[in-house]
Amino acid sequence: MDATDFRQWHGLARSLGLPLVLIDRRSFVGVANDRFADVYLPGQLDSPDLLRLARAPGSAGQPVKLRRRDGRDIVACAQAVALGDGVLLVFAEVHGELLARENDQLRKRIAELESLSATDALTGAWNRAQLERQVDVEISRAIRSGQPVSLILLDVDRFKRVNDRYGHLAGDAVLKEFVGRIRERIRDTDSLFRWGGEEFAVLATSVGYRGGAALAEGLRRIIAAKPFTRVGPITASLGVTEHVEGESAESWFQRTDEALYAAKSAGRNRIHVDRVGSSDLHAHRTGTALLRLYWLEAYECGEPAIDAEHRELFDLGNALIAATMDRHAEPLAWRWALDSMLAHLVKHFRDEEALLEERSYGPLAEHRRAHAALLSQAAEVKAAVERGDATPGHLVNFLAYDVIALHLLKTDRDFAIRLRSEAEDTAVRGRTLVTTPNARLH
Repeated sequence: MDATDFRQWHGLARSLGLPLVLIDRRSFVGVANDRFADVYLPGQLDSPDLLRLARAPGSAGQPVKLRRRDGRDIVACAQAVALGDGVLLVFAEVHGELLARENDQLRKRIAELESLSATDALTGAWNRAQLERQVDVEISRAIRSGQPVSLILLDVDRFKRVNDRYGHLAGDAVLKEFVGRIRERIRDTDSLFRWGGEEFAVLATSVGYRGGAALAEGLRRIIAAKPFTRVGPITASLGVTEHVEGESAESWFQRTDEALYAAKSAGRNRIHVDRVGSSDLHAHRTGTALLRLYWLEAYECGEPAIDAEHRELFDLGNALIAATMDRHAEPLAWRWALDSMLAHLVKHFRDEEALLEERSYGPLAEHRRAHAALLSQAAEVKAAVERGDATPGHLVNFLAYDVIALHLLKTDRDFAIRLRSEAEDTAVRGRTLVTTPNARLH
């Protein structure tokens, strides 16, 4: 990345009023802005501290030693932001001490820079560079947690015909609408990327190739469900793979690309699944008895939104179980898994109560009290674990047994059965009102 590329980001970054250095990640040659040159002595762009930061973009603010022009040695706080093939280093100091992380304006502007460098300008999806960065993180997380991760490649069928017939502006509009439909179907925990041209990728965490196949089929259907604005029907071909333990990111991408090619070769508007993955290896591995929660179709209550949140509770529960087993080596991962599980539980209860209120569910007050009691109990068990009065296993047991086994699989199924019964009664009454006059005509 040269000085021209640096100027592309300098206009936005200069509003920080802070020293900046852009380092090319290929040559590790640095370029400084005027503010850096005014404050610090030259000859420091290749210091070990700066090169260390350049090799780890996206990390939290790090202390670096610099010499000011007045001859004083200071410790500044530097944030490394990945920008394509370069890394932008943003420096700040407050009275010679580390800049507090709570500096909201700094964090906001850095987040803006990171977003610009990581997103596709046309569709707003993450870009290919961000996918290449994130995939290694997801592979490491999958290995650490024992959870699967799947990759889906999507290709707009015969997109060249759209551009040739309707023009490139219409083609751009199709890609934006295509991304919008994908976002309607994927979970909050999934990530969407523009791989290039009319190809997109979805990283689905805690999902094996079986779940990836279901997700891909749902994406295929929602894309083909209705005509696209201005151009009519559009379809997509999709390739699905699950990461295999020990497989490199490059090999995984190649395998997924081959699955996509198989889908297109078979006639397009279909999915092709490569049915291997770490989930099968874990299931057949002997000598290690792992506690896992398994979602079955029989657990579905029939409300798509609630069922989706229930499935996510299973995924988060399994992530928490895995993190609990490794909590001594990875305490922060255990805390993250716990907080994610409890936050989703709060959201799920709120969404469920809103649905029941909309449906005029009779025992809603009783259901609310049950939710409140479970959340209160969760807080008590969590506090006991933090005080050392209970083990993390007690918390896992509470979430798996009290929340999932007793409440989700019993109480929630009861209300689902009642709602379905009421819906069927309403439908029968509606048919009676329609058919009775016709009966009199006979």
